Amino acid sequence: MAGLYIHIPFCASRCIYCGFYSTTSLKLRQRYVDAVCREMSLLPAPSKERGSIDTIYLGGGTPSQLTPDQLRQLFLYINKVYENQAVEVTIEMNPDDVTPAFAEVLPRFGINRVSMGAQSFDNERLRFLHRRHTATQVRQAVTALRNAGIQNISIDLMYGFPDETLDDWQRDIDAALSLDVEHLSAYCLMVEEGTALYERLKMKDEKLKMPNEELERQMYELLIDKLTAVGYEHYEISNFSKPGYRSRHNSSYWNDTPYVGLGAAAHSYDGHCRSWNVADIHQYIEAIERGELPSEQEEIDGDTHYNDRITVALRTSDGLDLTTLSDRHRHYCMKEAQRFLDDGLLQLCDNRLSLTRKGLFVSDYIMSSLVMV
Repeated sequence: MAGLYIHIPFCASRCIYCGFYSTTSLKLRQRYVDAVCREMSLLPAPSKERGSIDTIYLGGGTPSQLTPDQLRQLFLYINKVYENQAVEVTIEMNPDDVTPAFAEVLPRFGINRVSMGAQSFDNERLRFLHRRHTATQVRQAVTALRNAGIQNISIDLMYGFPDETLDDWQRDIDAALSLDVEHLSAYCLMVEEGTALYERLKMKDEKLKMPNEELERQMYELLIDKLTAVGYEHYEISNFSKPGYRSRHNSSYWNDTPYVGLGAAAHSYDGHCRSWNVADIHQYIEAIERGELPSEQEEIDGDTHYNDRITVALRTSDGLDLTTLSDRHRHYCMKEAQRFLDDGLLQLCDNRLSLTRKGLFVSDYIMSSLVMV
């Protein structure tokens, strides 16, 4: 089984923090959808292993900027090219795009999971992020999706805003919990080079007083405590779900499952090599229209594969299955991990190495210490 990811790069406006590839050139939507459909036919014929699709994920950008007809076109081609046995079909949506009419068409395409970027339930913070929706629209969107029969909803939250307090963050968590969604993802506001937020900080905007590391740690601990107390599983560093509602598609990235990526800037992985499409919508469309695949690829050697497993598997509560490693890599891993085991930052159970709660707060350091250089 493999996952299928389709990158939809269109956004009505650009958020201040976003570092993903996107464009506000909405006039290119139809040409882009046509190109993605043609890319499916240009790719090598799916093998038996890759031909059967277990999960589908439309990410972005903002996939809800596509029209119902464009979504229908995509799924018709997916069913034509692949053996579609997807048990989880996710679309990312902005809350203000979720009208009752739009929500009602989603199940017709097999979409049974929606991921929404709520980010905050404070309208002032939403304006700071340049989000187009309001807190009220998040609640209205969840209602519309429920009425349309969508029983698997995920929302994203963000913390670590300038001048945000622990009480502010608790109100956002409580507001999210009141929606009783199946899945929650939460991320600390990061300052990535090339974003509008980065430029504001570089200009030393005195209005931006970012929280210190101790406050960010307290916010993360509060998040874990609040969500696990009401039954959510903390199954990945930034992800929480009700039992049975882990993101199957995203779990494929963490579990070393092959996936196919379509569209500008999309990545693919078959277990032996990875490839990536050009991160430019014009170059992508023009190449596809010429019948060319605008991608590069690299073979993955044993050490690279080991490093990849360290940096993704250790993000999960299931951890790294040591039995999947070669003798050489397993010996190296355990030798480097011993000091973290001794310090209570890692734990070993049934041949699985995983982070303890204490280790979550220094996870990047731990993982960088275990990779081979």
